[in-house]
Amino acid sequence: MPETILHHPLICTMDPERPWAQAIAVRDGRILAVGSLDDARQALPQADVVHLPGEMVTPGLIDVHNHFVWAGRAELYEVFVPPVFSLDQVLDAVRAAAAGKAPGEWIVGGIWGSALIGEIDCNARRRLDEAAGGRPVMLRDDSHHNRFVSSAALAAAGIGEDTPDPVNGRIVRDPATGEATGLLLEAACSLVEMAVARALDAVPQLDVEAAAHAVKRLNAVGVTGMQEALTTRAVMRALKTLDDEGRLSAWVMGSLPMTEAPLAPGEMPDELQALRDQFRTRHFLPDAGKIFLDGVPTSRTAAMLEPYLPDAVHGCCFRGGTTLTVPQLARVLSDCEQKNIRVKIHCTGDASTRAALDAIDVLRSFNGPGLQHHIAHATFIDPAEIPRFAALDVVADLSPPLWFPSVIIDAIRSTVAKPIVDRMAPIRSLVEAGALIAGGSDWPVVPDPNPWPAMQGMVTRRDPSGRLDGALAPEQAIGVQDALRAYTVNAAQATGLGDRAGSLARGKSADLAVLDRRVFDIDPNQLGQTKVLQTWFEGRCVHEAGT
Repeated sequence: MPETILHHPLICTMDPERPWAQAIAVRDGRILAVGSLDDARQALPQADVVHLPGEMVTPGLIDVHNHFVWAGRAELYEVFVPPVFSLDQVLDAVRAAAAGKAPGEWIVGGIWGSALIGEIDCNARRRLDEAAGGRPVMLRDDSHHNRFVSSAALAAAGIGEDTPDPVNGRIVRDPATGEATGLLLEAACSLVEMAVARALDAVPQLDVEAAAHAVKRLNAVGVTGMQEALTTRAVMRALKTLDDEGRLSAWVMGSLPMTEAPLAPGEMPDELQALRDQFRTRHFLPDAGKIFLDGVPTSRTAAMLEPYLPDAVHGCCFRGGTTLTVPQLARVLSDCEQKNIRVKIHCTGDASTRAALDAIDVLRSFNGPGLQHHIAHATFIDPAEIPRFAALDVVADLSPPLWFPSVIIDAIRSTVAKPIVDRMAPIRSLVEAGALIAGGSDWPVVPDPNPWPAMQGMVTRRDPSGRLDGALAPEQAIGVQDALRAYTVNAAQATGLGDRAGSLARGKSADLAVLDRRVFDIDPNQLGQTKVLQTWFEGRCVHEAGT
């Protein structure tokens, strides 16, 4: 379809030059003109006119933070354990999975809820052994930063009585006996992840099909662009193959680890960077970076300004810590800027957020204006730090499904003091301070990448599913326009895709979502129920509801 006119009476372009239009002229996947139907016909007098269904059209959405190849693996090949499951239910799911496995075959899956961390002890590990019939088991938690593993998995990973904790990780042990409980935190997870990779000896085509499955899932909710937030060699290989086969119907910005990453074991930053051009394709751009500056609050590995709630292991004054000092981070960021790599910095604690801003401040003081780096998750932010996002040109990479009232928030409340939790995700304050906010799913950390419930959470500060009562910092609610910007034009700018995506304007890719409702006119409590009737990428329909 080299020349097409896409027509609809209500096209929201997200382009300030022309916010609303009725037609888009498309040639070879690019927008030639935006305006009235007559404008489009003047630009392409011979083109066919396609009348789009539904109530409204928006630009294709952009997910600023996900791990979609991992998510595809999880949905196609792994055991799903919802985060609302009790420990007994988790064990029942493992028992059911074991029934279809050969002796000694791995059982891999997740995402058990962080609230179970306190229940995982040696007895829980032995119960897991029984449920699995002695098979090796690795279950990821809902943060993907921790693992619950069986005795056979510990053995396969070479974890014994004398195995030391890795840097930035912990093998949790019984305080009386020193026996590993089966709970692994942060970098300790890599020991078992590498054992899984060795045992499975994954067929590369499995990752290609996982990626294809995940892209279809994203297209179905209107997503036509994303930033893959921890891009390993296997992910790069899968995406290049998928695009070479003509099946990558989205723009993808890759984020290569810039330091040794606990969740990407064995992936050396210099080696990966040397492969960037080898794996680059038309739609896959491995040009961003990723750094983990801390962990997650549910396992007390996020770096906090105020102490965590007391517990038997950490005592009364524990605040967590960062993986790098401010000078170390500034040095890494400086090296990245010399290579034109913008970096996504994982910070879930307010102390790590401050440290990241301090490092960028140091960088700016020496080098002047530079690349637009991200603080990923932007969950806990001390109020004094909010103006610094705009002043330092730092993106607030938001993950609404991780903070609106949910089981994750309930788990965080068991570790972090209530006044701190009650001011989580200060999105309105960030917007009012002039910060660029961009929305992401962090899929498969959350089981559904749909951005429409996430936008509802930003607008209402309530659980879009309606299962949980209450609002989280309701004064931080934003309007639908700002929420939609976070998933379109803002996300495009943040990911480096702004020259081709995020708005419907001349010269950009013809990427759009056709909706079943007018999202600016409905009750905000219905926003999460928005259905995408069609998704178009480069001027071709890549999703149609019901087909």
